[in-house]
Amino acid sequence: MLTTPQRLAEAAASDDEVRAWVDGLPGVLDQVVAQLGVRVGEPFEPGGQCSWVAPVGPDQVLKVGFWHYEAEHEAEGLRFWDGGGTVRLHDARSFDATTALLLERCTPGTHLADVLPPSEQDVVIAGLLRRLWQPVPDHSPFRPLHEMCDAWATEREAIPSNLDPGLLRTGLSLLRSLPRDPVDDVLLCTDLHSENVLAAQRESWLVIDPKPYVGDPAYDVVQHMLNTDRLHDDPLALARRMAGLLDLDATRVRLWLFARCVQESPSWPGAAEAAARLAP
Repeated sequence: MLTTPQRLAEAAASDDEVRAWVDGLPGVLDQVVAQLGVRVGEPFEPGGQCSWVAPVGPDQVLKVGFWHYEAEHEAEGLRFWDGGGTVRLHDARSFDATTALLLERCTPGTHLADVLPPSEQDVVIAGLLRRLWQPVPDHSPFRPLHEMCDAWATEREAIPSNLDPGLLRTGLSLLRSLPRDPVDDVLLCTDLHSENVLAAQRESWLVIDPKPYVGDPAYDVVQHMLNTDRLHDDPLALARRMAGLLDLDATRVRLWLFARCVQESPSWPGAAEAAARLAP
């Protein structure tokens, strides 16, 4: 019987689409294993909310994921970076609503969040982002950042607000306008935080689970800030620190963080308070 990791089981219990996907996962996994010619072990715990990940021997892992639009080009992004700060991609397959990636295994695989204090995590994150931010060639498969931001803004407009109406309007306006400003676009990770950075042997730290889009590098530091408790203590100081580590415009980083806090506020009460303190 297939073991369902904790976080995936929790996601399936609250989302009908994920539940249906998990129900069909044993059959899909059989196809993946047969096509790739691999044998997998028990999945890692607690795992992720949208994927089933298990070791394939000592050097690889198999990630079988529920397709969602933000992560549509994970395989292409990993091929583009080719192990330069990220795990390497060995193979990729698609099965309707499923993506299957055969990836480099990180050993010991400890999360950055569990190893270094927050201030040192900032430095590691900044160093990785500098390596990932590369211009992409014309006709690449990667989507512009404004597509994701527009979708988020539209979704947020349909949710009853716990924010001051002026803050909400300003935040959603920025969410739509910032990614359209003329900047030097690069390939973004968009989901880089200390839980998505693992200790490894080939390099000290490697990025996993990128969700590539093309756009403003000032956006790409925001997810790390959203995933730290320091956001509640002094969001302005946190934005200035990360901007300084990356030689970014501190005002622009602040505006991105404000817009994302507005977007996140319905499901995360602390984001509303942070948004009020970051408001332009």
